Amino acid sequence: MEGILHKWTNYISGWQPRWFVLDGGTLSYYDSQEDAWKGCKGSIKISVCEILVHSTDITRVDLTIPGEQYFYLRAINAAERQKWLVALGTAKACLTDNRTRREKELQENTEAIKTKMSELRLYCDLLLKQVNKIKDSEERGDSAEAGEDTGNMVKSTCTTFLKTLEECMHIANHTFSSDMVSQSPPGSPPVAAIKPQKVHCSGVNCFFDKDVVKIQYLDHNMDQIKEDGEDEVSRNQREMVSAPDQILPPQDPLLEEEGVDTFFSTMSHRFSDIRLEDDRGIPTQDFLDSCYAIVPVLDKLGSTVFAPVKMDFVGNIKKINQKWLSDPNSFPTLQSIVLHELQTATAQVRNSATEALLWLRRGLRFLKEFLSEVHSGEQDIHGALNNAYGRTLRQYHGWVVRGVFALALRASPSYESFTAALVSQEGDQLKPGFTSGMRRDLSVYLPAMEDQLGILDDLYDEYSLESDEVV
Repeated sequence: MEGILHKWTNYISGWQPRWFVLDGGTLSYYDSQEDAWKGCKGSIKISVCEILVHSTDITRVDLTIPGEQYFYLRAINAAERQKWLVALGTAKACLTDNRTRREKELQENTEAIKTKMSELRLYCDLLLKQVNKIKDSEERGDSAEAGEDTGNMVKSTCTTFLKTLEECMHIANHTFSSDMVSQSPPGSPPVAAIKPQKVHCSGVNCFFDKDVVKIQYLDHNMDQIKEDGEDEVSRNQREMVSAPDQILPPQDPLLEEEGVDTFFSTMSHRFSDIRLEDDRGIPTQDFLDSCYAIVPVLDKLGSTVFAPVKMDFVGNIKKINQKWLSDPNSFPTLQSIVLHELQTATAQVRNSATEALLWLRRGLRFLKEFLSEVHSGEQDIHGALNNAYGRTLRQYHGWVVRGVFALALRASPSYESFTAALVSQEGDQLKPGFTSGMRRDLSVYLPAMEDQLGILDDLYDEYSLESDEVV
């Protein structure tokens, strides 16, 4: 079902008409039906939300996921609301049985992963004891036979450890299927709404729109040129204007390079678009939107093996977003959230927004370091990821998490596969201008990202909020 519903936006704009589409158990909305090509402004999963009928307003229906998402909607009239209630209720009923089975399977697999993680910790402790035993044997000068026996025990433990780790990843792969992890988080903005690009050149307006490059030469004084006095160039220009449907190749090779879009030039929200406050405050909503928009990079590295990383990343975004939604006027910037939790002595409480921002900042630093390696020309994706991990997250991870991360890095894609996933149109990575387009976009994106991460680094240093806790 699809149609117009009025959605509550904020106290300034109030109720605004939006185009809603209910499809596949997801309710998405757009600015208007005509602007649907730009990508949805937001969406909510019907299977997990509560459908509430307003007690006094006969046109209103509320969709809520407590603590996470709230859609306050009004239909044109009571009859229209009834149609939407039937459609929403039917969609929820159809999805409930399937969701129950999936939840049961997910719970079973989660318990299995917890069991395997406990086994890994046990083997980890055992390995440490065996290594210490070898060290003590060397200090005592024990016989070579005794050292060989201990070495065989270490080898056996390592083999069991790796086998258990492989089983753990197998369960994770089965649990977090590619269909599940590639979906956008609830309430996230569109991540790559691709728009036609217009490039201005001297004397020429070049419209780059998907597969066709239309070039229209404009000469506002053409009608004033006398037929007898026009030179060969003017005659050629008149011929091109008289055939506006003619498709011409770009004359300047630089135009071709500028016309190659990448993921970073078409993403809906970018750190480079954020306007900081006068006091260097980072706008909360703009920052979180930009964080949501970069999540697909993890999918492009491997939607299955990076699923745990993505879930942790998105989970931290949602914790901060929940804090912001509790009082948007009081938390316009990230700094205001941290300072409020410092004043209320909740900054270092488990699952606080300050703690979530700490780990989100570390995750963003990892992605920034990786993309910087790619920007500098590194084509070994595994090496770039490993270097970035070593400089950022590794110091905060224990043995088990490092092992899981190492296994994920081994499954990293080739440079060709990764770059092919960063194009706005299939085959763009083969164009001569793609590499320069990537460098162009990253040269704008990465400095802005570094600037904002640096502001947060200074904030956490100033108030001694850094933590050496290892997970």
